[in-house]
Amino acid sequence: MRVAVVTLFPELFTPFLATSFVRRAIEGGQLSVTLEDLRPHGLGKHLSVDDTPYGGGAGMVMRVDCLVAAIEAAEAALGARAHRVLLTPVGERLVQHHLQALAARDPVLLIAGRYEGFDERVASFVDQELSLGDFVLTGGEVAAMALLEGTARLLPGVLGNADSPREESFSHEHGGLLEYPQYTRPAEFRGLGVPEILKSGDHAKIAAWRHERALERTRARRPDLLAGTGES
Repeated sequence: MRVAVVTLFPELFTPFLATSFVRRAIEGGQLSVTLEDLRPHGLGKHLSVDDTPYGGGAGMVMRVDCLVAAIEAAEAALGARAHRVLLTPVGERLVQHHLQALAARDPVLLIAGRYEGFDERVASFVDQELSLGDFVLTGGEVAAMALLEGTARLLPGVLGNADSPREESFSHEHGGLLEYPQYTRPAEFRGLGVPEILKSGDHAKIAAWRHERALERTRARRPDLLAGTGES
C-alpha cells in the first residue's frame, strides 16, 4: 500500500514512521509512505499557504491553489491518481470500516491542514473527508498518523497473528461490538482475580462468556453500536 501525506510539518512523521507496527509494515514492504511538504507550494517571499477569509472572521484559511499544487506534486511522485482524503473536523467521523476500506486501496493521499481550516473549494479536489471525532486539533497531522497506524495494522503480514483484528472492538467478525475483557498473569493482584472460567480450559464456555461480556460492555458504554444488530 502506497500512502502520501501532504503536510506543513513533515518532520513530525519521522519518529512515527520509525516506530512499532508502522515501521514493521514499511520494512516488510506492505507499506510505503512519502511526505509532501506543503510549504514549497506557498506563495510570495514567505511561501504563504493561507490567507484571511472572505467576509471577515477569526483565523487564517488554507488556500486552495497551494493545496492542489501539493496534491498534484504528491501524485506525480506516486505515479498515479490517489484516493484523496482530507482530514478535517467537518468530515465524516472515522470508524473501523473506513480503515478496512482504505487498507484495500492503493495509492492513498492524506491531506493534513492547519490554521482555521480549508478553503471550501478544496473539497472539490478530494474524494473523502474524515474526522477523528467531535473535537478540534491544531492540525491534521495527528489524525493522519492515527489513520496510518490503524490502516497499517490491517495489511496482510503486519500483525504477528492474522486473527488478532478479527477479535478486536468494532470488527465485522466480532459483530461490531466492543472487545471482551482480557486478563493475563498474575492470577491475583491486590485482591483482584481472574474469572475462573478463563482458567477452565473449556473453549466453548469461554467463547460464550466472552460474547456475553462483550455485549454487556457494549450495552453500558456504546449502546449505539447495537442498533440494528438484533442484540439487546
